[in-house]
Amino acid sequence: MTRYDRGLMWFRRDLRAEDNAALYHALKQCRQVWCVFVFDTDILDPLPRADRRVEFIHASVLELDGRLRELGKAQGHDGTGLIVRHARALTDIPQLAQRLHVQAVFTNHDDEPAALARDAQVLGALAHAGIMFHSHKDHVIFERREVLTQVGQPFGVFTPYKNAWLRKVEPFYLKAYPVGKYTASLAPLPPPFDVPVPRLSDLDFEPTNLSQLPIPTGATGAQKLVEDFMERIERYDTARDFPAIKGPSYLSVHLRFGTVSIRQLASLAWQMHLQDIKGASTWLSELIWRDFYHQILANFPHVVGKSFRPEYDKVRFEHGQHAQAHFAAWCEGRTGYPLVDAAMAQINQTGYMHNRLRMVVASFLVKDLGIDWRWGERYFAEKLIDFDLAANNGGWQWAASTGCDAQPWFRIFNPVTQSEKFDPQGKFIRRYLPQLAGLSDATIHAPWSAPELELVAAGVSLGRDYPHPVVDHALAREKTLERYSVVKR
Repeated sequence: MTRYDRGLMWFRRDLRAEDNAALYHALKQCRQVWCVFVFDTDILDPLPRADRRVEFIHASVLELDGRLRELGKAQGHDGTGLIVRHARALTDIPQLAQRLHVQAVFTNHDDEPAALARDAQVLGALAHAGIMFHSHKDHVIFERREVLTQVGQPFGVFTPYKNAWLRKVEPFYLKAYPVGKYTASLAPLPPPFDVPVPRLSDLDFEPTNLSQLPIPTGATGAQKLVEDFMERIERYDTARDFPAIKGPSYLSVHLRFGTVSIRQLASLAWQMHLQDIKGASTWLSELIWRDFYHQILANFPHVVGKSFRPEYDKVRFEHGQHAQAHFAAWCEGRTGYPLVDAAMAQINQTGYMHNRLRMVVASFLVKDLGIDWRWGERYFAEKLIDFDLAANNGGWQWAASTGCDAQPWFRIFNPVTQSEKFDPQGKFIRRYLPQLAGLSDATIHAPWSAPELELVAAGVSLGRDYPHPVVDHALAREKTLERYSVVKR
């Protein structure tokens, strides 16, 4: 193991001090370590000025800065903390490394294509300056080519991948990195870097409604959610599909920004899985799906913009003004299908959408409206606070039947039966579509089927208070079967 006098830890999608692979290696290998986070203008500039993700990151960076100061103080070092920059990371990191006279920069892997391109440029600039660049696995349990088929190829189907994952996993892969043993290496921030974290307004961003939402930020927020979920994980396998009840873990945004360790979560799930606790086994399977989609992105980068299975690029989706109007109705929750519209209201109002509903609205956009899955993928990328390229792309391609291990193209979700099955009393619909609250549990899933007297009694006038359906599901289904038949031919 190479030892260095000075090192720089570059935080990205790993906003926690505990159990952080790159931070552990930096502190262990260097006599002095400075820590940096860059609000990367290449990422931030295209975003709207009010963005819940930026606000979540900002709050989590503030907490991380405080935690690093606490760890330094415990070692008798005043003035430690986080250097926070607002710049282009690909040029700022090499410049900062040279100004601090470090011999090595440490960070954790990010396999998104744009991140790989950025890191390649950073590596080149650092190498030119004689500075080492060390990157570590931290965001998943198994990455890239760690889980392969018997012939040494990446998996393209989930179930055999999951079985191989479970055969490979053992306590070694799930143990935490003992960062606390090496925090004596945290160095005080030198001038001119010993300044407070910039305010959100300094970054040219505005507050959103994040503080009014039940989305706690930072590593402490993540741990509160972990504790809460552990009390109900046994029911996860049955509760997770019903959007009106507290079923999911709500940890996806924390996994996305690394305010919680995947090793901590997978370890908890795996240990309970070994005890045959069904809810934990189901949750572990969801964490394995996450690894699966990340290795798909790493090994098949063409999925960004193209179908995983190339033959599905022959499918011709709707286009033109009619398609644009339908897409706008979907985005704004005006399709006339209450579960779809309530789900879109949820994402628009909160930046979150329940996982079952992600499948329902994606299927509706592609299979009922005949619109290209990439349109929906982009909309989710703009709106979701937990947006993660690998999982978002994987989920959309699953729903569109173009991806790995996808829903077969001839299986098409019926938005009304999905509503009746997973929101039987209409509680979720009533929460987000209060104008339909007066309808009965039987008719709220399909208001157009309600008797006129019931609509009048409920104060609902279709076309005024709530739209007529933009498409007939049965007819749309026939069109979709014809559209996808080019694959069969």
